Amino acid sequence: MKRYFFIGDSLEDLENVVKELEESGLVRSQIHVLSDDEAGMTAHELNPVTDFMKTNVVNSGVKGLVIGAVGAALVLLITAITGWAEVVGWVPFLFFAVVVLGFCTWEGGFLGFQEKNRRFRAFEESIRNHRHVLFVDVGKKQEELLSRISARYPRLAPAGDGTPAPGWIISGEQGLRDFARWGP
Repeated sequence: MKRYFFIGDSLEDLENVVKELEESGLVRSQIHVLSDDEAGMTAHELNPVTDFMKTNVVNSGVKGLVIGAVGAALVLLITAITGWAEVVGWVPFLFFAVVVLGFCTWEGGFLGFQEKNRRFRAFEESIRNHRHVLFVDVGKKQEELLSRISARYPRLAPAGDGTPAPGWIISGEQGLRDFARWGP
């Protein structure tokens, strides 16, 4: 899969592109719009980028996890070298190692909530200028379809490509969407 970015001035054009893509077999979870016009996106029934996706929480959380794993390993290594576990037992030191791991992971995620997603930084100026970013995650077989449909909209400018969301996230989001439509 690959993610393709497009920048447009008109939410109406984006709505038409999204409808055509969905009618051609793409699912809503493959298509997102990044915009400051929340009311306009709701009116045009576009799939907005969630607030969670707008942050750097995942990337920072993983960094915190790595730092926490190193910290936990150091706690256990120092405990083993000094022989403290023979005096008190391993349980308090194992617990402390888990606390260090959890705290560092939490702190990394917390810091990430305060940062904008690095993948969207390139579009900040466009968003400030009241433009909208459409991004579509497609497989190899769907690239030609996306190219054909986007070519019919001259005000929709290609803005590059990037790494898509993992397939399990797209499937999970679509599953939740389907459940919400089916459920009470």
